[in-house]
Amino acid sequence: MSQRRPQPGCYDLPFRAGYPLDETGEVALEDYARALTLAAGAEALRADDDPARVSGVHVCRLGAAVTAAIASDLEDFARDLALRAGGSGLGWA
Repeated sequence: MSQRRPQPGCYDLPFRAGYPLDETGEVALEDYARALTLAAGAEALRADDDPARVSGVHVCRLGAAVTAAIASDLEDFARDLALRAGGSGLGWA
């Protein structure tokens, strides 16, 4: 599963803005996206114009329909992560 090699049943869920997340924050976002969408896989999408920012999530083999509320929740989670410890996830090192 990769955004570079999408498979049937894969979708990009873009954010309205990009959020500065480090690798720990990126992993937390991917885990949350998998749990929220019941997806088999998730990959954070880096912004083309600023690779330090995450601009969405790529999910594959969903187990639940992606609603506007789910997409909004994912972006809210990314925004919250960016505000915590400089984008390092949920506050642990």
